Amino acid sequence: MGWSLSIACWGQAGNPAVVGAMSSRALQQHDVEIHENLRHWERKPVLQRIYREFHELVAAATLPAKAGITVELGSGIGNIKDVLPHCLRTDLFENPWLDQCENAYSLSFGDKSVANIILFDVFHHLRYPGRAFQEFQRVLIPGGRVIIFDPCVSLLGMVVYGLLHHEPVALRDPITWHAPEGWTPQDDSYYAAQGNAYRAFFRSDVSNLLPCWSVVERKRMSAISYVASGGYSKPQMYPDCAFGVMRGLDRLCDFLPAVFATRLLVVLQASG
Repeated sequence: MGWSLSIACWGQAGNPAVVGAMSSRALQQHDVEIHENLRHWERKPVLQRIYREFHELVAAATLPAKAGITVELGSGIGNIKDVLPHCLRTDLFENPWLDQCENAYSLSFGDKSVANIILFDVFHHLRYPGRAFQEFQRVLIPGGRVIIFDPCVSLLGMVVYGLLHHEPVALRDPITWHAPEGWTPQDDSYYAAQGNAYRAFFRSDVSNLLPCWSVVERKRMSAISYVASGGYSKPQMYPDCAFGVMRGLDRLCDFLPAVFATRLLVVLQASG
């Protein structure tokens, strides 16, 4: 979906009706894939354990519930609720397990009303990250946090995401941080660039990109146990009983993130 739609949108950039129709089809296809992911999820206990650990890392970075609302954007099958039961799960479209629909560029929350915004595999879908962060700054309380969990591009990450995943890594494409004048969220179309979070937060000066934010934490993880699990759609490459061994391998490979990292965690805090 990522490659074909992106190429098509570039070729039809002058025709908003065509781009809009393609974006609608992409969202519909994404919804189909989410339902397929739910079926895979129910059949793969190892994947459930891996995601629980991922979500525990995210949860540890959030401000406590008493500080304000915690919102996850692009919740997919909504499994973060197992770790953060008070989290509002949102996406661009409705599903029975989600709490409400939200668009990262135009949130429904009031000013200074949200404590945490979670972007789990969402940052690389933001065509204009700076525009989204302006909206995050509006709704977050002073000192509120954005927690980003996204693909990481190491040597192994290039193989995993460049060869085995349908969305582009796009390492050589410019990141358009700010939306053009006159752009609105309704003009947006499908976008994916899996390398963007790594490039923005590990290869750039974040203070220049986000002057009103501070970095609380940056972490790269090998997550080979996740890669070898096949994720949602690929075959699992080890038996469930070997999960402990694979997690040991993760910890060993974490010492060489430039070679083995496939996942990253970035925690940003809004200024007062």
